[in-house]
Amino acid sequence: MGNAEKIDIEVAYAEPDRQVIIEVTVKTETTVEEAIKHSGILEQFPEIDLAVNKVGVFGKQAKLTSTLRAGERIEIYRALIADPKAVRKARAAEGKAMKKGGGDIKDADKKE
Repeated sequence: MGNAEKIDIEVAYAEPDRQVIIEVTVKTETTVEEAIKHSGILEQFPEIDLAVNKVGVFGKQAKLTSTLRAGERIEIYRALIADPKAVRKARAAEGKAMKKGGGDIKDADKKE
């Protein structure tokens, strides 16, 4: 098996102000980690630490040791700035406070 089959994949990473998707051709049985390193994205974004950043394939979390199939897109995720549950809870509390404060405009129209 000296002539290994090749597959095309993508490696994606996004910052708040820019997104990069790199198309890469790798050997079959290439792992997620090998493909990321081969793509050169770690040189473009030195803040990526594969020991810290989670990765996924098409939006589903994946292990660095997972092997890839043709056409798959590896996504490197940034750390969350805020806890999503805490943000939703704060928004819900703000919404309740606004409803208590001034009433609904439609209610004011009905009174006239």
